[in-house]
Amino acid sequence: MSGMLCRFVDENLIGSPDLHLVAPDGLKYPQPSITHGRTDIVSLTPWLAPIVWEGTFNPVILDSIYQKKNISIAATVFAVGKYIMFLKNFLETAEQHFFVGFRVNVYVFTDRPKEVPEVKMAAGRELIVRSVPSSKRWQEISARRMELIQTLIEETLLNNVDYIFCLDVDSKFHSRWGTESLERLVAVIHPGYYQDDRNKFPYERRPSSRAYLAPGEGDFYYCGGAFGGLLMEVHQLAKTCRKNFEDDAKENIEAAWQEESHLNRYMWTNKPSKVLSPEYLWQDFKPRNPEIHTVRFSGVIKNYAEIRPN
Repeated sequence: MSGMLCRFVDENLIGSPDLHLVAPDGLKYPQPSITHGRTDIVSLTPWLAPIVWEGTFNPVILDSIYQKKNISIAATVFAVGKYIMFLKNFLETAEQHFFVGFRVNVYVFTDRPKEVPEVKMAAGRELIVRSVPSSKRWQEISARRMELIQTLIEETLLNNVDYIFCLDVDSKFHSRWGTESLERLVAVIHPGYYQDDRNKFPYERRPSSRAYLAPGEGDFYYCGGAFGGLLMEVHQLAKTCRKNFEDDAKENIEAAWQEESHLNRYMWTNKPSKVLSPEYLWQDFKPRNPEIHTVRFSGVIKNYAEIRPN
């Protein structure tokens, strides 16, 4: 039995961050309750993963735990073509709200590196620009994200970063996005479909695609514009989605919503260990529903005909 345990430790924990949640001595905060709290939302999935909403966590506790760990976070953002116009607002609001007080590297993938704005970064935070080719189809830009994320992890981030979040550039932060979002594999519920029956979700419905989800399958509809987790978990997601996308392409199949379709297929069988509520990627054109007590990150209003190459 001890030998089996040692092999499990060797294979699963070496190179992974310490996952123990150790709070500092002397930390004081209001007593938590298991009988009082929000009653207007569900905060746990059927597989017992937390669903994070405002009022379901204490940021003081969480920050004190993770500050002791000295964790590092990478964020990826793609600013290709005219999408470069959204980068300044994204970066400036990230400095105000995204893992403030922690070590963060933001990786910007763009075909216009000379147009990347200068944004003052706090100590321990860095902006790294990676050049990528232009594209005549926005679908190709979307599809290549998984490949570039996989390569970035393999060539640059391995053994240097604990967590990674992959975010849309045509978005901005409004309030805290921090340690409450950390887990092994993290998904964000899409704000456009969270009140709908799953048969209305825009999953890929053609059985010929590797992103296919049959009627009656699927838990939630997750955003392609925000996901993350431990480095190696996101690497596995990106690697799998990339391969499935490329295998589909060899058969002249393109999933309905490109990498978002493949991400939803992946997370149907590889359940996220934490789910972030629509607070973590709202849509600016939508009125805020009563259960949305705060908007943390949102997609800005835009004219797709003006910014997409096709």
